[in-house]
Amino acid sequence: QVQLVESGGGLVQAGGSLRLSCAASRSIFSINNMGWWRQAPGKQREFVALITSIADIMYADSVKGRFTISRDMSKNTVYLQMNSLKPEDTAVYYCKAYYNGVDYWGQGNQVTVSS
Repeated sequence: QVQLVESGGGLVQAGGSLRLSCAASRSIFSINNMGWWRQAPGKQREFVALITSIADIMYADSVKGRFTISRDMSKNTVYLQMNSLKPEDTAVYYCKAYYNGVDYWGQGNQVTVSS
């Protein structure tokens, strides 16, 4: 199993930056991939960014060039640096780990971008 603890998020003005953190309960090298998803009010949860165990990275088109996913192996933590935030980035952001065929989710953190 994998437990995920998220931190970060909050309220920021458009154009600002925030960083989300996701700490895993086991070595992230052993986890197939970790990433971030988000869910805005009244919308389905959508993919944001992902990093695999061999450091392949993928981004949703809507965040390319603005968001950066990274990891610290020594802390078993994955980060999402969000720059140039837009009001449409407002959502609850969830960390997800895919490990041994199972998806594990963090508790979610609210990110609100004011115009």
